[in-house]
Amino acid sequence: MKSKPIAVWQAPVRIVHWLLAVSIAGAWLTRSQVDGYHEVFGYVAAGLVAVRLLWSMVGNRYARVSAYVRSPKATLAYLRQVLGHTAARYIGHNPLGGWMALLLWSCVAALAVSGWALNTDLLWGYAWPVRVHVALGWSLLVLIGLHLAGVVFTSWQHRENLVAAMVTGQKNPASGTDVD
Repeated sequence: MKSKPIAVWQAPVRIVHWLLAVSIAGAWLTRSQVDGYHEVFGYVAAGLVAVRLLWSMVGNRYARVSAYVRSPKATLAYLRQVLGHTAARYIGHNPLGGWMALLLWSCVAALAVSGWALNTDLLWGYAWPVRVHVALGWSLLVLIGLHLAGVVFTSWQHRENLVAAMVTGQKNPASGTDVD
């Protein structure tokens, strides 16, 4: 008898994830605009990060930041295991994925704040806030690239389609060596 997939990612987690991806893509594609759609995409992205952080307090155990953000020591140990091809499969976020989520959300929040600040009287007309905003945008792009590389690598390493899991919410059943 084949084991059933397990429910990991709740609908709010998946919806926020994909809407955030669309919002970030929209903000990137409209980055040459100083207002209009670019601002809307930025504020939507910020709102989605806020919703996801709220859900991390009320969602299931896989949604809770406290369940998947590990100590720096544990995260470095996991990185050594990944490099040695001995890393365990995690049902939820692995230690690197947990930190990546926090980095992505922090960068989106910083982008939203810096974008908003560009329109304030206090910072209007200065060049450095624009440079900060642009640098954050490129930093987010690098983080997204690392996130995608991690998803592809982990999917390959554990023979599990993590993109499909973020669409359906379901992951392969746990085995005895998996970390829940």
